[in-house]
Amino acid sequence: MAIAGVGLIAAAIAANQQWLDRHFLPSFFLPRIWYMRIESIVRAVFVVAGVAVAVWYRARIARGIAGGARTVVAAVLAALLALIAGEAALRFVRLRPTEWLLPEEEPQRRSDARLGWVLAPARSGRSRIGGRTIEYAIDAAGYRVGTVNQPVDPARATVVFAGESVMFGEGLTYEETIPAQVAAMIRIQSANLAVHGYSTDQAYLRLRQELPRFQQPVAVVSLFMTSLFGRNLDDDRPHLGPGLVWLPAMPTPRLAALASLLVPYRRDTTVEQGLLVTREVLRATVQLAHDRGAAPLIVVPQFGTEDPAEEGLRRRVIGDDLPAVVVTMDTGWRLPWDRHPNARAARAVAEAIVRNLEAAPQRIHR
Repeated sequence: MAIAGVGLIAAAIAANQQWLDRHFLPSFFLPRIWYMRIESIVRAVFVVAGVAVAVWYRARIARGIAGGARTVVAAVLAALLALIAGEAALRFVRLRPTEWLLPEEEPQRRSDARLGWVLAPARSGRSRIGGRTIEYAIDAAGYRVGTVNQPVDPARATVVFAGESVMFGEGLTYEETIPAQVAAMIRIQSANLAVHGYSTDQAYLRLRQELPRFQQPVAVVSLFMTSLFGRNLDDDRPHLGPGLVWLPAMPTPRLAALASLLVPYRRDTTVEQGLLVTREVLRATVQLAHDRGAAPLIVVPQFGTEDPAEEGLRRRVIGDDLPAVVVTMDTGWRLPWDRHPNARAARAVAEAIVRNLEAAPQRIHR
């Protein structure tokens, strides 16, 4: 028991901020300051528990175990059987990726063998967000539009946007979304290919699938956020491996999947491979645009000051050779009771996109 207590104290000391930043990645839904407070509380609990076990209660606990060996064995056996029974029961429940837990959530999605899921086409849905009722209109191709009766015309000059819910415009009217605001500024049609919950490689796969439909792609704008990088490490969805090899969703023990939601620990090897593949995906995205004569741009929205952990992650993925723009936004430019950008933040991102596209080698003109 003394060794166990010392082990808890040693674990708290070893799990310093540098170690935590390596294994617990930035979160989109949880502010970093909250993350750090939770980590500090857990470390403090480990220290208190370690001292309690090693110094104060070790003899009492040891006597209890020695005097009730059968009870301890029975409790351990019961716990193991409970885990087995829980895993078996959860296999009868269809668990979706964490970014698509509710099948009726708007905008509605449908399964797709190669991409994991896509938006349900040719329909409108409404969602109540931030005290407003937002309409999500999806055309027959699965792109967000102003109304279902005004689909994207692939024959027209178009700025193509790839990404997830931030680029899609979660909680925003169509006119407030980043693609729609860019289109209004430069008077060129936009095509919003973004799908809720996509990782960077899913967004690339959808872009690669859809871009050939457009006869005059003027620019290709994709999105990367360090707070969403963790999705790129998930294998519970179709994903890309090194060399951009397509891999199917990997079955994961249900209890392990639930545990990872509570403790999103990532191994060094998992993070390193994710960094390499993400960079490879973004380079391929830029090449797709070049191959079609379009101007590529990677937009990196950043709420507030970028901390060293986020900056290091971004620099390792984007580097200095990819066409990217970091857009710093006020931390208050979010939807009420939601972490997504509000219309003001979307405006700032749209303006940055327009400035960079107008300065790109394949310049666009208003």
